[in-house]
Amino acid sequence: MSTPCLPNTLTSSPLSARFPTNFTHVVAFISVVREGSFARAADRLGVGRSAVSRSVRKLEDHVGARLLSRTTRSVSLTNEGRTFYDACWPGVERIVLAMEELQELRAGPPTGELRIAAPQSFGRQVVAPLLAEFQALFPELSLELLLGEGAVDFAADRIDVAFRDGDLEDSRVHARLLAPMQLRVHASSDYARRHGLPASVEDLSRHACINLRLPNGRLQEWHFRREERMHAVTPDARLVFNDPSLVLQASLDGMGLAQLPACIGRDAVTTGRLLVCLDHMAPDNRSHYICYLSRRQQPARIRAFVDFMTSRIRGAA
Repeated sequence: MSTPCLPNTLTSSPLSARFPTNFTHVVAFISVVREGSFARAADRLGVGRSAVSRSVRKLEDHVGARLLSRTTRSVSLTNEGRTFYDACWPGVERIVLAMEELQELRAGPPTGELRIAAPQSFGRQVVAPLLAEFQALFPELSLELLLGEGAVDFAADRIDVAFRDGDLEDSRVHARLLAPMQLRVHASSDYARRHGLPASVEDLSRHACINLRLPNGRLQEWHFRREERMHAVTPDARLVFNDPSLVLQASLDGMGLAQLPACIGRDAVTTGRLLVCLDHMAPDNRSHYICYLSRRQQPARIRAFVDFMTSRIRGAA
């Protein structure tokens, strides 16, 4: 009665860790049939022979029929056992094939679609410029970048990877630190020439400020570190936008001061178009993160994207 054994994808670890109890009994039965003995089935499944024997007895009790004829030298199918085996094996085989396909997807080169969510400015200034290089490395991947300031619902929005700024509160999300999120007060060189720059938080009241309207309707607080404690203020703003990129552009146009993540204003600061002030009070308790739902059994596309972005963004920080 010797037939090919069950593939390793189904039998490489104890069954109790992989399947519900009733299915465990079915797999034990099928393994005995395919291996031709309880001993070889036990070795294949990585459990004791007595555990395999108990599973088969429980299955027989459950279906109300004897499925295997046992002697001291051999094991054979009863008529009921043959009928049951012929009905079960195609389904188990499909499960085995599905598991093998998923393992190949995880082990092979990244393919398929990747949906990415990011805050608007971080997505435009940091993530989007890196996508061409990433796609050149992994041409079989299709990418979709979704920008927005609201909270990300990984399941409802079918998001694979999300970038987040600030503090993380969702314990279900696994996050990898990319870089500290440095909040800096920026002003154009033209604005500084005309109005000077503030020397303290109190000086903000004498300056034109540009602020961001958050998705919840509130104005963005400006954060500062004073005497090792964090302080938040909401300055009176002459201009308010609901898009961080517009806040950046208004600051570049000399229309006022704006507190922005350093990564967003970095190029303008490097070229001298923006100046930084109150840097001695810049907060240091926030960070940029790349987030995903599971640390285990990640598809290759997610692993590749997370590793690539972590390396590039950390290298540029």
